[in-house]
Amino acid sequence: MLDNLGEKCGIFGVFAPGDDVARLTFFGLHALQHRGQESAGIATTDGRRLHLFADMGLVSQVFDEEALAALTGHAAIGHTRYSTTGSSTIGNAQPFHLKGQHGELAIAHNGNVVNADVMREELLDRGLTFETSSDTEVLGRILIDGDGEDWNARFAQLMRRANGAYSLTILTHDAVYAVRDPLGIRPLSIGRLNGHGYILASETCALDHLGAEFLRDVRPGEVVRIDRDGLTSSFPLGEPLVMTSGKESQALCLFEFTYFARPDSRVSGQLLHPVRGRMGARLSEEHPVEADLVIGVPDSATAAAIGYARASGIPYAEGLVKNRYVGRTFIQPDQRIRERGVQMKFNPLREVLEGKRVVVVDDSIVRGTTTPHVVKMLRDAGALEVHMRITAPPITHPCFYGVDMATRGELIAANMSLEEIREYINADSLGYLSLEGTIWATNLGPGQHCTACFSGQYPSEVPLQFDKFALEDEAQRPDHEIPRSVPEPVMHPLSMLQTPAGSGRT
Repeated sequence: MLDNLGEKCGIFGVFAPGDDVARLTFFGLHALQHRGQESAGIATTDGRRLHLFADMGLVSQVFDEEALAALTGHAAIGHTRYSTTGSSTIGNAQPFHLKGQHGELAIAHNGNVVNADVMREELLDRGLTFETSSDTEVLGRILIDGDGEDWNARFAQLMRRANGAYSLTILTHDAVYAVRDPLGIRPLSIGRLNGHGYILASETCALDHLGAEFLRDVRPGEVVRIDRDGLTSSFPLGEPLVMTSGKESQALCLFEFTYFARPDSRVSGQLLHPVRGRMGARLSEEHPVEADLVIGVPDSATAAAIGYARASGIPYAEGLVKNRYVGRTFIQPDQRIRERGVQMKFNPLREVLEGKRVVVVDDSIVRGTTTPHVVKMLRDAGALEVHMRITAPPITHPCFYGVDMATRGELIAANMSLEEIREYINADSLGYLSLEGTIWATNLGPGQHCTACFSGQYPSEVPLQFDKFALEDEAQRPDHEIPRSVPEPVMHPLSMLQTPAGSGRT
């Protein structure tokens, strides 16, 4: 269970003349609610003007029948948000509605652009103004006020300048766009609706709920336009590089497979429920233990726990019952509330656990603030032994691409050994799935994922100011020389996709 780990965002788009696009977007966002619970918004177009409604809260709290009735039109985009760049305020709720020299648009963003401050300063020097602190507005300003005379030129300008993760849905008067950064860090899928419309969504589970047929993923570096003439595609910086394996280069976030996406979603062609089952099975091979039963921390670790049980031959049981009406504990900023939230969120089954040696399968340990409370609950319920098994490698580096993961100084695995973590959480044993095993379970092979939080290999250059832990290290150096990026950064092989301003890619 990812203690104090803020998720990314969920984005949605639909082009379906004749359908109630606002209502479709509402239910699409409802399916993506797990990706962000701070704010929600919908923008629609009727061909003449854009209509927008956004507010703080869950999707079901933000919208009612009156709000949806005012969102008329034939196309829409939507957003459910967890803040990364930009504070959690109504001013940063998306989609954003922007007007500029090239017209107007609404934009929704999943990800984080690490050089947004530099880009913002450049635009401010040109006389442009900003209403929010979000990197999303910076991207939108390039598209609505950029130098290019057409959309393709401005998309190329954006992709050359923006460093980081961005899956976008963009709404104009007559079209919906889907955009994915050249590294493909965040997922984005395309579906066909009733044979006459199209849907875009961060996860395929949203397509399933609306009865849409999954067509394909938006490819890294691709811009998809949907209008009354259908779907067209372009690659402003050229098509993705093809690796020796025959697969297209990408750096898809590995956490999508282990935790973020729903188990009924497909990510890069893989249904996640069996992927997580394979993670559990591999975990049982790498870290076997004698025990009486296997339980999972619901819900994200359930499939992995079943996989661990089947591979090990240890019976699977439901030992923790989740209160599904309690929000994820990391949403609460106050530590006392967060700790109390763990007790409110899970209830152990004493009749199942008492007198048993228990294997507990979970998806991650970040700060280590939540796991000790779970272990204590199990022991208080009578468990004789508690063996923690984690379906991901230790998190040793922060994420700069859209996950509010903490600084290195706050990551428990960056500051403690495996044995020290085991003692801290008071488990009888502790085992993490290896990076090799995690990648194996995805069936995609090496070189297809962003593994930065596990390996320290970032797919693009990361400004030093994003890592407070690195800054503290630098301040202690005798010469106090501060470099432009994280000290001695290790670059992912796909870093070659980040081209300098004004250059192209073949």
